[in-house]
Amino acid sequence: MKTELFIITPPFTQLNTPYPASAYIKGFLNTKNISATQADLGIEVILKMFSKNGLTSLFATPLTKPLSANSKRILALKNEYLKTIDTVIHFLQGKNPTLALQICSSDFLPEASRFSQLEELDWAFGAMGTQDKAKHLATLYLEDLSDYIVECVDENFGFSRYAERLGRSANSFDELYTTLAQAPSYIDELLISILKEHIEKVQPELFLISVPFPGNLYSAFRAAQWVKKHHPQIKISMGGGFPNTELRSLSDTRVFEFFDFITLDDGELPIELLIENISGRVPKEMQLYKRTFLLENGKVVYRNDSFRKDYKQADVGTPDYSGLLLDQYISVIEIVNPMHRMWSDGRWNKLTMAHGCYWGKCTFCDISLDYIKVYEPVQAKQIVDRIEELSIKTGQNGFHFVDEAAPPALMREVALEILRRKLAVTWWTNIRFEKSFTADLCLLLKASGCIAVSGGLEVASDRLLKLIEKGVTVEQVARVTRNFTEAGIMVHAYLMYGYPTQTIQETVDSLEMVRQLFEAGILQSGFWHQFAMTAHSPVGLYPEKFGVIKDSEIIGTFANNDINYTDRTGIDHNKFSFGLKKSLFNFMHGICFDYELQDWFDFKIPRTKIPEDFIEIALNEDQQFNTKPTAKVVWLGNNPEIDYFTKTKKGNSWEMTTLTFHDKKQTFTIQTNRNEGEWLSAILQKISIEREKVYTFADVKADFETGMENFELFWYSKPVNNLREFGLLVL
Repeated sequence: MKTELFIITPPFTQLNTPYPASAYIKGFLNTKNISATQADLGIEVILKMFSKNGLTSLFATPLTKPLSANSKRILALKNEYLKTIDTVIHFLQGKNPTLALQICSSDFLPEASRFSQLEELDWAFGAMGTQDKAKHLATLYLEDLSDYIVECVDENFGFSRYAERLGRSANSFDELYTTLAQAPSYIDELLISILKEHIEKVQPELFLISVPFPGNLYSAFRAAQWVKKHHPQIKISMGGGFPNTELRSLSDTRVFEFFDFITLDDGELPIELLIENISGRVPKEMQLYKRTFLLENGKVVYRNDSFRKDYKQADVGTPDYSGLLLDQYISVIEIVNPMHRMWSDGRWNKLTMAHGCYWGKCTFCDISLDYIKVYEPVQAKQIVDRIEELSIKTGQNGFHFVDEAAPPALMREVALEILRRKLAVTWWTNIRFEKSFTADLCLLLKASGCIAVSGGLEVASDRLLKLIEKGVTVEQVARVTRNFTEAGIMVHAYLMYGYPTQTIQETVDSLEMVRQLFEAGILQSGFWHQFAMTAHSPVGLYPEKFGVIKDSEIIGTFANNDINYTDRTGIDHNKFSFGLKKSLFNFMHGICFDYELQDWFDFKIPRTKIPEDFIEIALNEDQQFNTKPTAKVVWLGNNPEIDYFTKTKKGNSWEMTTLTFHDKKQTFTIQTNRNEGEWLSAILQKISIEREKVYTFADVKADFETGMENFELFWYSKPVNNLREFGLLVL
């Protein structure tokens, strides 16, 4: 008996690219020859809502309360919105680029309150081209409509989340259950109409709903509710990031009025077992499950009785995006933050280099959960195989590696493999600011197509970094960000305030560190977030070790992750939020470095204890030049042209060589004596990126010393140093 599956991501996640969970599962099911259809209902609802027909229906929705001046203006301009909406959406889908000129002309789009911030942002457009400026204006136009929807139609609406409040720390299922008992909202009706079409077309036996975030939870329950009512024979299962972190102690039986199963952690094996069980191939008394909640005899039970091991990353297949509306996602520019812009602009194929985190020690992180705790890298060749396969299938060569932290050694091997195969790809990922990110490694990553990295600086204080067990120092972070920046790779830093025992002085000093990093030009983007204590982190598990007290030990019957706590310092860290974020906004745009730190706050703060040249000194410290014999030596450039000439000085003559190199931007030459020149030309061919054989520094030294002496004298000479700037890398 063939089991048909339908997999969805409910509204809403991203507008510009599909969340990858359904594509991962579909890719795995392909390896088992199991038929599956997938859909991103988020983008489908958005496209239906933000269309001429959708807005016509929206503006016709009866009003139940007096309108604000802003909503009155939008309603008065409804004909302008109806006239422009379809062309704007097509533009944001990349299908109508010439519209940018008209959008930028300032008399094409109707404007409401979101456009009032334009005067403040005018200076930011200096670095933006016409297409980018038009995208930003079109984004403001959509946000105006969003404001109208929130005020007049559905207060829970958000472009990247829906009814998020109902999913955040919902220890009790009561409020969500009560809301689901009410009549569907306008957006619910849109969701249900689209879902109905899919269900009737696919007619699945098993309906899988991936819930990555709290902002997807309500829609997931609405979708399950409708299917349960109208197609009770279909089995429904929930998986994804939200249940993995929030529902691990689930006990409320009412949840199973909507879902038959809730699976945790890696979904491949749990789903395969569900398929076997519902297909009828396995007798009920012999059915086994993997990390699955279900209802038995009126009680919620957790079944993890299968002895089968989870699939290795090498065996889960390549993500399959087929069936998703890849050419209909919309790119927006919400804010002028370089990294956040990458999240919302352009379409990215999402992959992972490794399962879990190779570090796995940070005390604020959920390191007790499998998605972080179980570390398993994928082989570089297989990663690049997947890159090639996805590039062909999707027509897109942009990749976002969504690792917790991509391992530097694996990044190096992936970059080498990309270059060997002569692939033109663009990629970015999340990292730890490891000292192994040398200048040469950063140049290699850039050459392979890496354009950006994001990493956790967290609290820029060495005491707190040690308490977090981050494994880095501020000085090390500075040198690593310098290496990335000089290679032409953008760096984004995740910043944290309010970590347990953090003092006001440390918050101020952390801000000064961040100011200096931006002033030095080695950090291009950042974001401050306030520390939150989670149940599965070392801080949540052992709060007494970190000077905090849990406010309650009560475990809810529904979601349990975020924990309310009291910091023994008694500091109200929330009051720093506005000043930290405002200062960062200015630093990101290269201004206000000369402001006193006090200027960012409307309350008294202590003076920083960080020397004003702390980062500068860290960057200028002499690095001990010590090349490991096992380091790989790679040449990224082309073979040189070699010419000979005779040099005469004071009656002595000797033969010389001129090596002429051509790179993408310029032609340059170096000169050596004949023997060294011929050896250099030969060794560059041997260590070329195109060769499979890898030469170590010791190999290169031994090769040189077969016919000449004083290798170090030659290797650190001016001619070779010139080559180091053009692609001779020691990794």
